Amino acid sequence: MDDLPLQKIQISGPTLASLLQRFSSSPGDVDGLLFGRVTHIATSTFSDDDPTTTAAASSSSFDSPTLIATITSFMGSTSTSTFYDSAGRLNLLSLRRLFSDNQTLSLLGWFSGRRKTPLRPSMRESAVTSSLSSKIQFAFQVENSPKSYTFSPCVFLLLTTPFHDQLIHTHEYRAYQFRLSTESFEPQTLDVINIGPAFRGHYGAFCPNSQFPLLPCQLRVSSSMAEDENCESESLKSMERVSEDQRVLDMCAEDFDVGRLNRLIGSDAANYAGELEDMYKKMLAKLEGLAKFVEKSSARVLEQENRNMKLRYRVAGLE
Repeated sequence: MDDLPLQKIQISGPTLASLLQRFSSSPGDVDGLLFGRVTHIATSTFSDDDPTTTAAASSSSFDSPTLIATITSFMGSTSTSTFYDSAGRLNLLSLRRLFSDNQTLSLLGWFSGRRKTPLRPSMRESAVTSSLSSKIQFAFQVENSPKSYTFSPCVFLLLTTPFHDQLIHTHEYRAYQFRLSTESFEPQTLDVINIGPAFRGHYGAFCPNSQFPLLPCQLRVSSSMAEDENCESESLKSMERVSEDQRVLDMCAEDFDVGRLNRLIGSDAANYAGELEDMYKKMLAKLEGLAKFVEKSSARVLEQENRNMKLRYRVAGLE
């Protein structure tokens, strides 16, 4: 069984969102299995070198292929130690029972979600991943591979939460590949596949499930008189709209009509900068006067409340 390095790990946006939802809605720590595929990406190099050099380069690329792991689904539970014990040894009966429902998918690895802990694998997680990677019965073939490459389930996805409660940043995650040759984890880039032209190949052909509804289409024969009436009504609506805009504008700025404001756009804008500053000064003066009026009104309201309180005390005989 080959110990092939991964270039990166991909996961779809809905799958990651569902995984985070399962983790956040559980009462405690969770774990589960990750399913997906590993694809070989052919790297083509164009050069004018000697054919023997090109052949040597291509053979070296076959020796170290470019592999991308894509997580398509997962199977999780609301607790931990579902297919292993406290020492990290696998429970093959429980693992086969979990894996039997997804026989058509390849087992990429597993994930672990724990709260307010460092974002690095623990010794038990290392033992579980090592045991899972060494099982030959779970190895699978790499897609689009020029050679018969086999890949073992060595992907590990770690989910944690920050140490301090935060309103926006609520989850942290990191993907690893466990290398049997070195018995260690290697951090890998985790790409979230979103809908767009760059990720269109991940979704394949799309066919709508339902047809578009039938829209009623009626042919109308309009006369010249009806067209004149429509033009006249549209012109009246446009005039009313301009007058309404002018009224709102006059409430905000004095002596600035639409024609003068049009001059602020273009080459003559520098000539009217002073007038625009005067307009802002008048608006600030109005705001300051309004603030003073509100302050005086609040003082009067407080004074009236004090008078009412004294009257209530006098009526109740407390004075």
